[in-house]
Amino acid sequence: MSRPKVIIFISGNGSNLQNIINNIDSDFLKMDIIAVVSNNSDAKGLARAKKAGIETIVIDTSNKYIDQLLALENTYDIDLILLSGFMKILPKDFTDKFYGKIINLHPSLLPKFKGLDTYKKALIAKEKYHGASVHFVTSKLDDGPIIIQGKTEILKNDNEDTLKDRVHKIEYNIFPLAIKWFVENHIKQVKDKCFFDNEELECPIEHLSD
Repeated sequence: MSRPKVIIFISGNGSNLQNIINNIDSDFLKMDIIAVVSNNSDAKGLARAKKAGIETIVIDTSNKYIDQLLALENTYDIDLILLSGFMKILPKDFTDKFYGKIINLHPSLLPKFKGLDTYKKALIAKEKYHGASVHFVTSKLDDGPIIIQGKTEILKNDNEDTLKDRVHKIEYNIFPLAIKWFVENHIKQVKDKCFFDNEELECPIEHLSD
């Protein structure tokens, strides 16, 4: 059986990309990254991809870029698209085209704090917990059925950096898990619901930290 072919979208450092690469190398994830796409030509994650021998593509998102995205379909046989710190909203035509095949990692306990600056927002709101979510993508910002979440307690002396460091560790656990479930056909998106082994998830799976 052929291994699933995956494209990953990034905008920055690419630490979660590197974590995925490491999980493929360890054979935890039985799939192949066929390309890494970025809207930022200076993204450090592109260097990580090149070092791993993965093709890189830079797209211009300053104007309507649906044609650039749909061109990927003509170039590659895509089984899964991962958004790993991609800081642009994908056009509806694209998300509709790949319905059920796009998964996003977001640094908050969705539906709280969609969009940017989630750590700052959580601290200002004096939340007790913050964390990360992995979800299927729809045309709406940080929307779509949530697959798995992990959380950490916000400490009195936390700032954005310390909170971000702990949430990153959660991301490194939950993102590969969700990907593995997809690759092994455990999860799927049906009518904006997430199903695990053909059972609808009434709430996101909660990842318990070590």
